[in-house]
Amino acid sequence: MKFRLCIDRDKEEEIVATVHERSVLTDKIETLVMQYTGADKIIAYTEDDTVPLPLTRIECIVTIDGRTYAIDTTGAQLRLKQRLYELEKMLPAYFIRINKSALANERRIERFAATYSGGVNAVFKCGYTEYVSRRCFAEIRRRFDAK
Repeated sequence: MKFRLCIDRDKEEEIVATVHERSVLTDKIETLVMQYTGADKIIAYTEDDTVPLPLTRIECIVTIDGRTYAIDTTGAQLRLKQRLYELEKMLPAYFIRINKSALANERRIERFAATYSGGVNAVFKCGYTEYVSRRCFAEIRRRFDAK
């Protein structure tokens, strides 16, 4: 199998796959391509403004008191309209669930810190910390071990 990527800003985007027959892989590729919107930003809200927030600036997405917030690289909390499960479906694969009410940008996790009660916290580059559930931590370890 071969893979070729040609970047030409002057041409219309087109994805062509030449295969011998349809398979699970081709179905997944088709779904991925059709769902991609090209958006690398989501709309966030401050007290006064609406802000386009690049995904690379998001450290963590949390639910606090039934509302969804994005924690950005400065540690600021920006309100999001989408629910956590909706965001989980639309965000890139480097956003991982770390507990029932939080998604983390794995590229922005600085370290994991053990707590006195035996739990684990994710410490982000901006200084924000969020609890990591045991179930999610096992999956995160498998992901990091595979790299």
